[in-house]
Amino acid sequence: MKEKSADLAGIPAADHQGALRDAPPLPPLPCSPLGPDRLWNRNFRLFFVARTAALFGDGMIPVALTAGLLGAGRPHSSVGFALAAWMGPLALFVLFGGVLADRFTPRRMMIIADALRLIGASVLAVSFATGNPPLWAVYALSAVAGVGAALFQPGVASTTPRVATDVQRGNAVLRVSEALMTMAGPAFAGMLVGLASAGAVYAANAATFLVSGICLFLLRLAPAPSDEAPRGTFVAELVDGWREFKARSWLWGVIAIWTVYGFAVLGPMLPLTAVEVTEAHGSGTYGAMMAVNGAGSVLGGLLALRLRPRRPLTAGAFALTGVCVNLVVLGLGLPVLALGAGQFVAGAAFAFWLVMWSTTVQTHVPPEALNRLHAYDVAGSLLMLAAGRALAGPVADRLGAPEVLLAGAVINMLAVGVLLAARPIRRLERIG
Repeated sequence: MKEKSADLAGIPAADHQGALRDAPPLPPLPCSPLGPDRLWNRNFRLFFVARTAALFGDGMIPVALTAGLLGAGRPHSSVGFALAAWMGPLALFVLFGGVLADRFTPRRMMIIADALRLIGASVLAVSFATGNPPLWAVYALSAVAGVGAALFQPGVASTTPRVATDVQRGNAVLRVSEALMTMAGPAFAGMLVGLASAGAVYAANAATFLVSGICLFLLRLAPAPSDEAPRGTFVAELVDGWREFKARSWLWGVIAIWTVYGFAVLGPMLPLTAVEVTEAHGSGTYGAMMAVNGAGSVLGGLLALRLRPRRPLTAGAFALTGVCVNLVVLGLGLPVLALGAGQFVAGAAFAFWLVMWSTTVQTHVPPEALNRLHAYDVAGSLLMLAAGRALAGPVADRLGAPEVLLAGAVINMLAVGVLLAARPIRRLERIG
């Protein structure tokens, strides 16, 4: 496979069949985020609603689990075990989800995933509404939701280029939606718990997966050559995905750097932020900081709608320096105003990087391998992020939270330096 694929990912799916692999990229499409244009076609609208509803539902899960288990008199550790029961299957099965998406089409696997999550959330809604469900049932149903997420996630990467006439703008719009739903989901769940119960939150959670599944069912995607490509055995395709992964030095280079970054920077940042801000300023301030971070993510997505750098990974790497600002103000224990500024800048920086990265992967990787390669990315990121979060507390207890945060700031800048120094990453140019 070529290091830099010339797949015309910015063209509607119906035109892919006649496109030559080595044809020159098309000029950029108009990038105004407002007004009528070709981005908001029927398929993109349906996909946007499906993703927004599912993300809104995902944001409810931690609140629903916490309220339901603690309200039933369960120990605090049960909440952590329940969340681990959700994240563990997601990390373990996402690679299989990538292969299945390639074999049976991403749309089918995402609909099956929504059906699994709908069933799991519905059973939990009834269980919490009618009594005190046994912990094994909560853990098992949380695991079902994790498997559903593992089947769903790989297909997102390959569906976006097929429904969006402008892949970068499509990713930017989805990133803005994700930031808003990250704030709205927990807030709605908290309000619903106060007015009703954890069972009501799970009922609302089930409804979001129903909406997502219906929207995906209504998608009408033109057949792509990759849908009908001959397939080998399951193991052979998993191995073939690894070969495709290794064949692109810019791809495995970024993910290799990202495993270190997720473990040493992103992993510790969230739990240590929660501890440091809550202890110094109270839980209300911490909630406000998370909302400010979400607002920054919205800005980062909007910037990605406008800016079209020639070398997106280079631009994204420069943006990641904004995360360092947040780590420094947290590590130095600066006043609330400075903490808010750090959260806002970090949210914007990270969202901009994610749009640049997602767009690059979706436009440079051939469609027949995209689901599997995206699955490798997700699996590695989740495992290292989870490890970083798990070890953040013990390491901070031994060395001090400020020291860990300031060390993260140094590692952040080193990671940016390596991204910019690596020639395949630095010189990779946008397509479309």
